[in-house]
Amino acid sequence: MQYLDFSTLIFFVAAIIVFLQLRGVLGKRTGNERPPFDPYAGSRRDKDDAPLKDSNVVTLPKRKADGTKDYSVVDEVAPAGSELNTALRAVRDADPSFIPAEFMNGAKMAYEMIVTAFADGDRKALKGLLSKEVYDGFLAAINDREMRGEKVESSFVGISKCEFADAEMKGGEANVTLKLVSQLISATIDKDGKVVDGDREAVTEVKDVWTFARDSRSRDPNWKLVATEAED
Repeated sequence: MQYLDFSTLIFFVAAIIVFLQLRGVLGKRTGNERPPFDPYAGSRRDKDDAPLKDSNVVTLPKRKADGTKDYSVVDEVAPAGSELNTALRAVRDADPSFIPAEFMNGAKMAYEMIVTAFADGDRKALKGLLSKEVYDGFLAAINDREMRGEKVESSFVGISKCEFADAEMKGGEANVTLKLVSQLISATIDKDGKVVDGDREAVTEVKDVWTFARDSRSRDPNWKLVATEAED
């Protein structure tokens, strides 16, 4: 598997009210679509430290002296012996190129891209990053907003927290869930230029739980967002 542009996907700001409404609509997981981004792109290097050009090359997991698999990259993000560690190991077994820390970095970028694209009403960008079900929910919210003659003015401040929440294999499909805490400045403006939701200057903290998935049996290295929900 290639390494995601996860490191290229991330967070598009949405109006707080509309964004909250979306979360209720987008809580289901699909996972049959082939993902559009590779969270590991740029991590694999050749001897000259240049990105590898052969997309079919897969780096197999290292083994220890006793012949057992090396799960140190998993132990770095989840305590050995924990349920989360076991779940992440299962994903790595199915996809030897899965490196949790790199995945997380890519996911944070993807989060920003998606949040920003939603706020901008960028349907094309969203379609490539979301499962069909999640995309349909975002699209409905964007259409409703535009029918009311509203637009979103937003600024993505940053992510203060990102951690693994869960992981599982559904047949050959890998699902990885992250908890994210971000800061946004977002305001919904009506057709008369008045703020109807949010604030043009105030920073709002948003807590999300997002799940990304890809078919580990596919040569397509990309992941898609398959479920979103708000964390209380």
